[in-house]
Amino acid sequence: MPCSDQRALRDWLDDTANSDSAVLNGPDAQVPLGALAQGSSLDVDVARLADQSVLIATRDQLTTALALIELDGVARRLTLLPPDFPRGHVPAIVAKAEIDAAVVSEDTCEGNIAAALKVICRPPIAPVGRPRLDPRATEWVMFTSGTTGVPKMVVHSLAGLTAAIARRERRSETIVWSTFYDIRRYGGLQILLRAILDGGSMVLSDAHEPVADFLLRLGRLGVTHISGTPSHWRRALMSPQARAIAPRSVRLSGEISDQAILDNLRSFYAPAPVVHAYASTEAGVAFEVRDGLEGFPASVIGAPGEVEMKVVGGTLRILSPRTAARYLGEAAALIDADGFVDTGDMLQLRGERYYFAGRRGGIINVGGLKVHPEEVEAVINRHPQVRMSLVLPRKNPITGAIVVADVVLKADAATDNAAGRIGALRSEIMELCRARLPQHKVPAMIRFVPSLNVAASGKLERPHA
Repeated sequence: MPCSDQRALRDWLDDTANSDSAVLNGPDAQVPLGALAQGSSLDVDVARLADQSVLIATRDQLTTALALIELDGVARRLTLLPPDFPRGHVPAIVAKAEIDAAVVSEDTCEGNIAAALKVICRPPIAPVGRPRLDPRATEWVMFTSGTTGVPKMVVHSLAGLTAAIARRERRSETIVWSTFYDIRRYGGLQILLRAILDGGSMVLSDAHEPVADFLLRLGRLGVTHISGTPSHWRRALMSPQARAIAPRSVRLSGEISDQAILDNLRSFYAPAPVVHAYASTEAGVAFEVRDGLEGFPASVIGAPGEVEMKVVGGTLRILSPRTAARYLGEAAALIDADGFVDTGDMLQLRGERYYFAGRRGGIINVGGLKVHPEEVEAVINRHPQVRMSLVLPRKNPITGAIVVADVVLKADAATDNAAGRIGALRSEIMELCRARLPQHKVPAMIRFVPSLNVAASGKLERPHA
């Protein structure tokens, strides 16, 4: 049954935490969920935070997770501050979210958080008596991952955040969850909630931990279920430690999952199923695709069910109980007059399947013709020697812009390039593009680069529109 009631997150520990078997693992500390069910990680009586608006601004994900578990059902509002959030905007966020108190780490008591009360959260769980307060429906506030300006603040409820998570009966098998995401973003938070509600352990990532070290840690701790964006997974496959893990389930979300990454993961981590999901901070989790193919069946659009979807003007719109309630302190409406969220994600119908083309605001205009960068990247990534690519506009006095591509090669291909095959590989990629794309979408230039920047959200960093 979906977890759609108003129980507090801490209450689920009574059902799912089995002594010390379920553990939250950070890079430097671990906390048994059973211990958290009986004690506290905060340096004040939790009753002092009842009905308060609380900013969670801890340094690491472990302390964030502890604060969330303790304060859901207690605080009026919990605002999750991402680690990469511009500190100059913090005072405005404090004002907009009406922050009464801030939960911080011992080494991050920031002066620009103007809260009346600052609470320190630390991993050791103090076995203190915890008062049983009347639970309340806490608002969970997260930031959208927009590329320009101050991100909007989106208000969710625990019921909406967990509506897509099916509760399972207790099992004898060991489940260890993990994600390349940060749990202070929607994708990572979903995995944390899955772990808690499913009674499993979780291994938390760290922004400063090299990918190879994280993979080794996942292997040592026996991760079984792991998620990330396609860019996360491409970086993992580039690591010499990619074989350190042997997951039983591989999940992708957050970016377009093209056929190349799906095929590579299915081959590399066989026999684990590879699932890609569509979700957004505003719309919540919409659907999963389990057939191993990019895009999704056209029959999903308009189908009856808990989540309803339609295509308007080429963009996907979603009506769902998993949708956020509203934007906090914004005049902009989150939903349209019919209750649908306009995701801004463009779709193309080809045969009996819809394919994601890219974001509405990310189009490159080549002489009046539209080019979605992600569509071109999906073709380039099909070349067997390509690990990942990024398509960009370059100004042109005649057409306004032309298409160029930065391409990261697999390790063996990079060695071939050093031996003089760079020209042949460039020609092969160009021919692949010409065979599958209209002429205006074919890159005018291909540059081989050692790496591409991935933002803290797990998505490729793209130039601002």
